[in-house]
Amino acid sequence: MAQLPATTKSLKDSNQRISTILAFALIPLSGFATDIYLPSLPSMSTVLDVSSTKIQLTLSLFLITYGISQLFIGSIVDSFGRYKISLICLLIFAISCIVISTTDNIYIIYLMRIIHGFTVAAVIVAKRAFFVDVYEGEKLKHYLSLFSIIWSTGPIIAPFVGGYLQNAFGWESNFYFLAGMASVLVVLEFIYSGETLKNFSDFSVSKMVAVYGDMLKTPSFSLGLIMLGLAYCMVMVFNMTGPFIIEHHFNGTPIIAGYSSLILGFAWMTGGFIGKATINRPFVKKMVVNIGLQLLFVSTMLISIPVVSNLYSMIFFAFIIHVTAGYIFNNYFTYCLGRFPNNAGVASGLTGGITYVIVSFLSYGVVTLLPAKDELNLGYSYLLVTVLSVFIMWMVYKTSGRKVKA
Repeated sequence: MAQLPATTKSLKDSNQRISTILAFALIPLSGFATDIYLPSLPSMSTVLDVSSTKIQLTLSLFLITYGISQLFIGSIVDSFGRYKISLICLLIFAISCIVISTTDNIYIIYLMRIIHGFTVAAVIVAKRAFFVDVYEGEKLKHYLSLFSIIWSTGPIIAPFVGGYLQNAFGWESNFYFLAGMASVLVVLEFIYSGETLKNFSDFSVSKMVAVYGDMLKTPSFSLGLIMLGLAYCMVMVFNMTGPFIIEHHFNGTPIIAGYSSLILGFAWMTGGFIGKATINRPFVKKMVVNIGLQLLFVSTMLISIPVVSNLYSMIFFAFIIHVTAGYIFNNYFTYCLGRFPNNAGVASGLTGGITYVIVSFLSYGVVTLLPAKDELNLGYSYLLVTVLSVFIMWMVYKTSGRKVKA
């Protein structure tokens, strides 16, 4: 193990509290990077003169890169530290946002979104590991269980802000906003934060692969990653199709699309709060009950569409379905992230990486199979993901029974 280099600025004890607040402030960055321009998707399709599928690909490229990057970034931040990497990546993120705002070339936007995926992944993995570096015991468990709740502020606030920005200034303003937000956080990080990693591991690809192999051989952990991906896929399917359904099928505005995403962001947060409140309940039992409720809600949505079909009913059913998805994500994220404390950065990277790889491919596949046409297709999309979740939950029960603990 290498010690902290003398030239590296370490975190001061007096700044620990504000640095923790800044770490929490950066956790929703991935949500902002995906959700702020959701109300602008139809407008971007029109202005850039490309299909809805090509615009949706900007989300998928971000998610794919964000996921794959985390598979090796975890090992990098365990070897080279958290602070400088996250600071540099925040700055690059801000610059790439400005590039997107000033171009009308969809392929340049694709490239910048790939850069977004890498830089945001580095920042988020470093900040997740920050908590494992600084805290332990019940306090660490408490903070880890807050992750999905804090993260959900992105889906709540971002599309709400994005709807108004789109309505007032156009789609480019969303990325100017992201650039400004990142720039402010760079300055605050530079002033108040510092390195929290005390012992630097030697970077080794073979060692990293071996650690990943050991982690993935743990059935409850690997199945938990799949459950995380399926849970967030519920949200991403709506993110990719909802604005088109609202603005084209229901003739709504970008502001209405923003409010709808805000409401569903509260649903995700509600699921997270319920998950935190029941954190000490028997794990498998509560997850089986939750997935049963999810299947019931999706089935009821599909049955009710021929009778009641409007924006309000769609948002109502999406809300209660997203609550169950948020509950799954909160419980499994807490479990997976705290499962290997001796390799916090690697565990963080693997957890986030596999989750977002699953989300990116599955959500794009679902919206390609069931395009953004109406709420019936949305209901079928939910059903497909729920059935897959039921199957994985059955495997969890058969493999681990009641031995899994959060």
